[in-house]
Amino acid sequence: MTDGARELVRVERRGAIAVVTIDRPERMNALSRATVERLGAIGRELQSDPSVRACVLTGAGDKAFCAGADLKEREAMTREQVREMLGLYQSELAWLSASDFPTIAAINGVALGGGLELALTCDLRCMSEHATLGLPETSLAIVPGAGGTQRLPRLIGEARALDLVLTGRRVDAEEALNLGLVNLVVRHREPLLDAAFKWLLPIADGAPIAQRAALAAVRAATRLPLDQGLAFERDQYERCLQSTDREEALAAFQEKRKPQFRGQ
Repeated sequence: MTDGARELVRVERRGAIAVVTIDRPERMNALSRATVERLGAIGRELQSDPSVRACVLTGAGDKAFCAGADLKEREAMTREQVREMLGLYQSELAWLSASDFPTIAAINGVALGGGLELALTCDLRCMSEHATLGLPETSLAIVPGAGGTQRLPRLIGEARALDLVLTGRRVDAEEALNLGLVNLVVRHREPLLDAAFKWLLPIADGAPIAQRAALAAVRAATRLPLDQGLAFERDQYERCLQSTDREEALAAFQEKRKPQFRGQ
């Protein structure tokens, strides 16, 4: 990995929360191959750090979260290179929906095409009041190729997903919230990341084992039949039942104090 590639994405820490920022504002934070590879490397680093309790993904500046594929780079690619790029989307970005910690897209501007698909890969989404979302791929004679046709229907339903995919229209913050595309809209009076950190505080301060177990159980609901899902939920409850954090929570409740969780 070259130093230039490392500068495409920044990583900071706010306590237990990692902040990953795509830093290509001059290209609307578009996803070049090097950017995607760097995101993958960061994901592997964060997953090996047990102190990370949540990860916020955002874009530099206030115009774009991510405008999708870097079309300037894409124009020079062969068909085989495009196929390789689609594979990288899966291999390098999968950690966003598979890590032990929740991932949150803080959408600070336009999120189009692969940019919206990137946000959909995260567990949760918040967006600035001025931001817009869309999947314009069909207007470019292609289809969403980074998971959009699969994740969007699971999130908002087939009919609503077809509307956005087939028309390629843009969605503003109010409609995105109504559709269930995002969990939170942040008004102009409050900085987006400040609002995201405030929203995530219960996760950062919560019981680590319970947070990981809950995340795993809810994620499993979309891939397991109900009977298997209920059994999986029971297994996750057992993880919590055996923890000293559970004992600490009960003691803190009785003593009317804030619990001190240790992830044990």
